[in-house]
Amino acid sequence: MNQNCIQEESKSRLKSGNACYHSVQNLLSSSLLSKNIKIKLYRTIILPVVLYGCETWLLTLRVKHKLKVSVNRVLRIIFGTERDEVPGEWRSLMICSPDQIIWVIKSRRLRWAGHVACMGERSGVYRVLVGKPEGKRPFGKSRCRLDDNIKLDLQGVEWGCMDWIDLVQDRDRWRELLNVVMNLQVP
Repeated sequence: MNQNCIQEESKSRLKSGNACYHSVQNLLSSSLLSKNIKIKLYRTIILPVVLYGCETWLLTLRVKHKLKVSVNRVLRIIFGTERDEVPGEWRSLMICSPDQIIWVIKSRRLRWAGHVACMGERSGVYRVLVGKPEGKRPFGKSRCRLDDNIKLDLQGVEWGCMDWIDLVQDRDRWRELLNVVMNLQVP
């Protein structure tokens, strides 16, 4: 958004994803469809709507929590619940982890950053990605830039010791890194 309000953007994306979820809720809760088909429905209908533009999001704890809650609600409908041995307690039968949506966002961010870094220094998007804003930041605004987020993502997969822009120039190593990040997000 032009006001750089990531929380409002993520809130609107979750609201749109919630509308998609309600449009296919009958299919996701149906006992006639297999769990694999339900997961494919989730991945092709709901997830792209929620994650549109996620490459530029700053993942605060609040945004992460809201994303996990949203994913958890859908997975609970898909996999259902069953009664535990202890009377009166229910447990959820989930194979997928809600934390995986965070890895999806990080892998998309790294892939997007690689494309932008290959554009060169004259590109406007590149200057926004690695540039340092002038002046003081308003009170309450985050100190992280997109470049800082990418460095944190690389540290999360233990590749943070290198300059990521130099790493992008070596395409084979960058692909290897992207494969590592993509393999962390299962299913």
